[in-house]
Amino acid sequence: MATTSNRMQSHEGAQHVREFIINAAADGTLAPGAKLPTERELSKRFAVPRNAVRRTLAQLEAEGSITRHVGRGTFLSGHAGAGNGDFPFDSVSHTSPAELMEARLRIEPALAELIATNATPADFERMEMCLDKAERAATLDEFELWDAALHEALATATHNRFVTRVLDMMTAVRQQAEWGKLKDRIVTPERRLLYQEEHRDIVRALKDRDAESARNFIITHLQRARRNLFGY
Repeated sequence: MATTSNRMQSHEGAQHVREFIINAAADGTLAPGAKLPTERELSKRFAVPRNAVRRTLAQLEAEGSITRHVGRGTFLSGHAGAGNGDFPFDSVSHTSPAELMEARLRIEPALAELIATNATPADFERMEMCLDKAERAATLDEFELWDAALHEALATATHNRFVTRVLDMMTAVRQQAEWGKLKDRIVTPERRLLYQEEHRDIVRALKDRDAESARNFIITHLQRARRNLFGY
């Protein structure tokens, strides 16, 4: 019981750290480029273990809300505070993994043309960063973090706010516990390497503005993911 209680307190404390940064960006308390308190300072201020603070900062970095530089510190980016906290994600909270995969197979291939047409060099730079971070990830959790960040970068690269909102809903479902349990069970080191190669193929085709090839790579990737998850 004590372990469960400590875990809940750690989660709540980490959430407070996240809210502090996002809210400070949204209300102007912190301006883009402002330096954030250190991990030690945040840990002490919110009474949360440093490893929980570190995970929270890693998530914010993957989302593009902060940037971290070794030897210099952690800084607020221009994207912080532009989140989707007011979006009714509870409306999709009971979506099953099978329903999500069915929707992804219908929607995500269609993004290829939007991205190939609208993406900027900065969008591609962020995609490459996500790929690099995912490939260097030491744990599955870290890989999943940057995998989710890549999906967010692809959504942003459409430069279509409606599409981005729809993809935010997909991300919300992917963060549910049921989805996490499935991926923990089926993402082997071999499959992870294959996913990384497929992600590279998708991004390479998009950078070449080859929407048709990118679409085909996305379909292949999603069909493989569905087979690994459900066996069909």
